[in-house]
Amino acid sequence: MNFPLLQETYPVSDEAKAFYLENRFIKLKNVLSPEVIAHFNEIISKEVDKLNKQKAPLDERDTYGKAFLQIFNLWRENVEVAKLVLSKRLGQIAADLMDCERVRIYHDQALFKEPGGGITPWHADQYYWPIDTDKTITAWIPLQETPLEMGALEFSAKSHQIVFGRELAIGDESEVQIKKNLRINNFEHVIEPFDLGEVSFHSGWVFHRAGANQTDQVRKVMTIIYMDAKSKLKNPENANQINDWNTWCPGAEIGKEIDSPLNPVVE
Repeated sequence: MNFPLLQETYPVSDEAKAFYLENRFIKLKNVLSPEVIAHFNEIISKEVDKLNKQKAPLDERDTYGKAFLQIFNLWRENVEVAKLVLSKRLGQIAADLMDCERVRIYHDQALFKEPGGGITPWHADQYYWPIDTDKTITAWIPLQETPLEMGALEFSAKSHQIVFGRELAIGDESEVQIKKNLRINNFEHVIEPFDLGEVSFHSGWVFHRAGANQTDQVRKVMTIIYMDAKSKLKNPENANQINDWNTWCPGAEIGKEIDSPLNPVVE
């Protein structure tokens, strides 16, 4: 199904750009229509359901496993999902916020938090990415209206400025240590629900988390990670970055532009 909206530009105001530059996150309303969300909710849910049948019960998983069901690079598996992931509308917003000409896809990721699913601990995404620039951004796209009790994404405004905690993988330690440090530094903890059609964008180094899903419904979210189209592969700094190199940008060379077939430019 084709949705003209996905190829239309979204007006990112100068005020919005300034807010993102200062805080390294922003929530934008009416990015997607109810019709678009309903369509991709159905398609992405079917893909995640396949994974769910293979997962252990919640009480048998660790903190990370309880946080969400996740499935990657659906744009490579489903032509309909590719229309969303490679859409001009979302890519243009990402480029405007990062002040770059064009963006590439790093990878996409469906994140479904089951009823009773646990917290997503404090973390910074770019710990996992062997990318040589801070011009990275994730679009967090709820596939339903998302109240706080469902596990809406939370941000620590301006926290991209601090280095402590960047080296921590997502888990129990990151939740405790980063939470403590953010409190000491008095960064604003932003906890807000998401309206239907509202999409957030956050940088790779801003700290964020999500609460537990206390409802009887699945919290369904699709995410897309973008990077400046000119981004280069850096020498990996940890085992996770080596894994990401091999998985999400295979064949890319250190010091050169990341232009593998898995990292197309959004046109």
